Amino acid sequence: MEVCQPLTKVANDSCPAIDQLQQKLTLLRQSNNPIQHFEDHENEIHSLFIQAEREILAEELQKLDINKASIEVNGVVYHQALRSYQTYQSAAGPVRVLRSLYRNAGDKCIVPLELKAGVVEGYWLPKAAKQAAWMVAQLPPADVKSLLDLMGNMSPSTSSLARLPKKLNEQWEQHLDPFETLLAENLTVPPDAVTVAASLDGVMLPMKDGKRQEKREKSVADGKRTRGPAGCQEASCGTLSFYDDQGDRLSTIRMGRMPESKKATLKKSLSNLLDKVLQQKPNLTLVKVADGARDNWTYFTKELPEGEEIVDYYHAAEHLKKAFDLAYGENSAKSKEKFSTYRHILKEEPGGVEKIIKALAYQHSKHPRRSKLKTELKYFRKNRLRMNYAEHLSRNLPIGSGVIEASCKTLVTQRMKCSGMRWRCPGGQGILTLRSLIQSGWFDCGWMLLSVTYRAKVNMVSDNVIPFSSGKGNIER
Repeated sequence: MEVCQPLTKVANDSCPAIDQLQQKLTLLRQSNNPIQHFEDHENEIHSLFIQAEREILAEELQKLDINKASIEVNGVVYHQALRSYQTYQSAAGPVRVLRSLYRNAGDKCIVPLELKAGVVEGYWLPKAAKQAAWMVAQLPPADVKSLLDLMGNMSPSTSSLARLPKKLNEQWEQHLDPFETLLAENLTVPPDAVTVAASLDGVMLPMKDGKRQEKREKSVADGKRTRGPAGCQEASCGTLSFYDDQGDRLSTIRMGRMPESKKATLKKSLSNLLDKVLQQKPNLTLVKVADGARDNWTYFTKELPEGEEIVDYYHAAEHLKKAFDLAYGENSAKSKEKFSTYRHILKEEPGGVEKIIKALAYQHSKHPRRSKLKTELKYFRKNRLRMNYAEHLSRNLPIGSGVIEASCKTLVTQRMKCSGMRWRCPGGQGILTLRSLIQSGWFDCGWMLLSVTYRAKVNMVSDNVIPFSSGKGNIER
């Protein structure tokens, strides 16, 4: 019976659920009858435990309530306006308590109990909010609700789960710069890291406000095809990856942003984070790796410190394949042979890109009217200084943007491009922020920063006003 001693101690404090649980455990230990349906038995024991947890949480939460005439928060005086019952969502399910609501001269209302407990958005107790935020970042709200119902603990509605990331994002965006600064200052660069690689990329995301119909009507008016992702806009992803002296990736920090002109916020965040990394370990070799998009390279060249610039080898290989298909016929035996040979030259031989340019220039001279072949030749000429793959490999530097490609899939595609999904920026950014924190190993730190914004110190104000009594006539039920 030693296991039951803590329960007995709590039960003596008059908690009915603990009494029931204690009685059940006592009966189990005295019974010699085997359990017939163990799943039903598990469910019964679990229900007793979480009911006890809810009652204890309600008691402790009730102690945080204030029933005074006036209070002061952040230098502003509030006067008691109402006492009523409110149900909050805990990690063990709903808890109902009596609390006071206060109003200031500007008609702003606050609930001291919520400020002291750190209740999130007037509904979620902190642990429940953290758990729900993590789950809804990984799964659609309807799936999260099904999972929670199966677990048998808290039971929020699908709409409450859907609102949570959007509301959390409002708080995060209000404090974006200081939050990111604090996260960056607490970043520890892996001790074995000798290289840091910065990457940018984007992925098309279906948007509710993507002007889909207007774009289709314009295409029809212009005589163009109307198929394709007309209602999509580009979400952006950025990564900072650390590599050891053998070229093995040690860790990656991921970040994502909803569609925005020129990826402005993402670029600022990536620059600030890189500055903190280089301040901590200035001897890191900086590598900037991405596809050939002009905007990415304008940013990498002009706004980031000097470093190695590398066009992703696998994108370059795709352009090489396309060029030989244009010269020799798509998927022809000759095209495949040339591609196999020159792909190796591009990657393995010093100055390989010059040999590629020479070969494609020769093919263009033979087929001067093939404009697409000329476009591929321009691609290699434009990026020739970023295609020294043999040299980079000899120094164990990354030559591919696979990390950022994978980040686009894991941050955006897997969660936000399921069948029928369309997004607006606030809700979508809430999901991206949470997923970025999770995938970067920063979720606990990020949650600590967020949770602080829901707490405040409440001070009493001395006056002669009589607070509400506990009589039923003064309480809304």
